[in-house]
Parts: sequence; C-alpha cells; structure tokens
Amino acid sequence: MRAAKSIPVFGDGSSRRDYTYIDDIVSGIRAAMEYDRTAYEVINLGNNQTISLREMIAGLEQALGISATIEWLPDQPGDVPQTWANIDKARALLGYQPRTTYAEGVQRFVEWLRIR
Repeated sequence: MRAAKSIPVFGDGSSRRDYTYIDDIVSGIRAAMEYDRTAYEVINLGNNQTISLREMIAGLEQALGISATIEWLPDQPGDVPQTWANIDKARALLGYQPRTTYAEGVQRFVEWLRIR
C-alpha cells in the first residue's frame, strides 16, 4: 500500500489547487448527461475551495498516520501559484455543488487505499 519514498515538492508548498473528490465530479457528469436545454455547453466541474500543497500533505499524513519525507525542489517554470474552478455555470445549469470536503475526501481515499 505504501512505499517509503520521498515526495517531491516544487516550491515552498504554498501553491493552491481546488482538489475535488471523484464522487462530486461523477455527480456533475451525470447531471451534464441529462442536460438538454441546449445542444452544446462547455461546463467547468471542480471545486471552488483551494487547499495549499502543504495542507494537502498534512491532511494525508494525518489520515494515514505517517509523516511524509519531503524532497524540497525549486519552483517549476510556468507553474502558477493558485488555480480553482469557476463552477457558477455548473451550478446554474446543472444544479452542481461539490459536497465532499477536502478532509472527508482524504479520509475516504485512505479507507479505499487500505482495502486494496
């Protein structure tokens, strides 16, 4: 299940992303499959709550009950400090709303990982 490998972290770990639990994405995809008001739409699915890379690692450490060994590396060229999805259109057209918090998603992931 776990390998004793270091985690490469580019930059200082302050970059932020909107990690989205798979069940929430599947919910959005299913709603999109049923959408029929127009012939074509581009709809962004994701989450609009950002988590820093340091927070992500800490959440995984806590859920797994282990400490990560981090290999600190310089920033990657072209990497942006923060990204997140604009889900306003998905809310309006599909009734989409991610419901799984980051902490809950990590816990579910770890439970899944442990039975593998």
